Amino acid sequence: MREWTKEERYRVLKDPQEIWELYKQTKESKYRQIFHNQPVTGLLNDPNGFVRFDNKWHLFYQWCPWGAVHGLKYWYHIVSKDLVTWENIGVCLMPEESYGYDNKGAYSGSAYPVGDKMYLYYTGNNRDEKWVRHPFTCLARLGSDGWPEKYPLPLFGEHPDYTEHQRDPKIIALPEQNCYYIILGAQNKEKKGCILIYKSKDLLHGWTFAGELKVPGFEDFGSMWECPSIEHIGGRDVLMFCPQNLKLPGRGDSIHHNGYILGLMDWDTLTFVPSGDFHVLDFGFDSYAAACANNVEEEDKAILIAWMGLPDASYPTDEEDWSGCLTLPRELTVRGRRLIQKPLPELKKLRDERIPVKENENGCIVIPGASEITLDVRPGDCEFALFTNQAGEGGIRIVYDDAVKEITVDKSGMKKRFNVSHGESRTRPLPDGLTQLRIYIDRSSVEIFVNDGDAVFTSRVFPTEEESYMKCNRGDAFIRIWTLKSAVKDEFLI
Repeated sequence: MREWTKEERYRVLKDPQEIWELYKQTKESKYRQIFHNQPVTGLLNDPNGFVRFDNKWHLFYQWCPWGAVHGLKYWYHIVSKDLVTWENIGVCLMPEESYGYDNKGAYSGSAYPVGDKMYLYYTGNNRDEKWVRHPFTCLARLGSDGWPEKYPLPLFGEHPDYTEHQRDPKIIALPEQNCYYIILGAQNKEKKGCILIYKSKDLLHGWTFAGELKVPGFEDFGSMWECPSIEHIGGRDVLMFCPQNLKLPGRGDSIHHNGYILGLMDWDTLTFVPSGDFHVLDFGFDSYAAACANNVEEEDKAILIAWMGLPDASYPTDEEDWSGCLTLPRELTVRGRRLIQKPLPELKKLRDERIPVKENENGCIVIPGASEITLDVRPGDCEFALFTNQAGEGGIRIVYDDAVKEITVDKSGMKKRFNVSHGESRTRPLPDGLTQLRIYIDRSSVEIFVNDGDAVFTSRVFPTEEESYMKCNRGDAFIRIWTLKSAVKDEFLI
């Protein structure tokens, strides 16, 4: 694994030609995705500024151009008319050495549209001459010409009663109160995760510290809370965040998680009253920093996209100097005490051709490199394997045990194993049994939706050429397979 110096990681990109050769190399990777957003070069992580604006969906992501390394971060801009087919626009927010507030990176944040302008709220990662971090909450305005204009001063700086870890502003509008809130992921001086809240009647001015969000029962839940959001879905409030340095049952040695709590938000007392436990959003191995779109008109649902990756994790394409992609957008609704995540109906546009399901002499079925597979499952135990060889060996095992009503996804049979210490098996209870699987396979990822969105398992996966089959080892299912069309343009736009 390559060792990066500080100077290499935090080098400013001054000319696109500096990464032209890296782009050509990256584009030749056999693991480049067909219908998932991915970086033109280097590393992609958190989705930022997800919003509906000017009859298009706008999305930005954290981007480090130099390689599979976390260094100087930019906001890279992509757009879509239908949340299916995406187009690269290029870099939007750039850290500037001469601009003191984000001199070492434009970190994550959110967006809010007003009229013909979009406002971008982000964390300016500032480092002083002693390399001490000073986070600032910054603002930029994006006009119809697509060029951002940074405001010369930040909205506010770091709060002295907390550590340097204060970031990821989420802008929230409450028209009934005639005011706006910004919530920040933070860490208190006791090294415990929390959320800070700022308030203003003006999007651009007058922001004051309102207080720390109180979440009874979660005062000692991880050492830092990243990417916080409070969504209102179907009459319920949902607190979403990423607790760090916390181990959860059944998730191996992984210490970074993405999850939510259902409850009731009281903005007058700045208290989120939980109505249940913390739940992980995704039961797979690679999902973090989920972002819900602002300006979605429907009140009974939200639209979510996440980073298909984890902090402090490594992936096989690191050796090719690129890493990361985003999940497919999902429709979020509330059912009972859980969030339900469904593939968007628009994703059916990706279907190219339904192919016949033909088994070889070992009962194996060829999996196209970019495909959608649905399995309508009959009652009882069952076991399916993805990415096996032609003899049905190895791969990812999907096992449902009807006696205990649990589904397990185990990736330990893959030839390219990575992040093994995080655990290679995940289990999710299914009290009502297993009825359906809907699986999206791209060249280096798999997203498994269970029972019409009751659970989802998202994972990066890097199959070899021989790992291109699936097999039903136990149970019975009606299987349909579609090849999928390309939905992202791998263009060199900087």
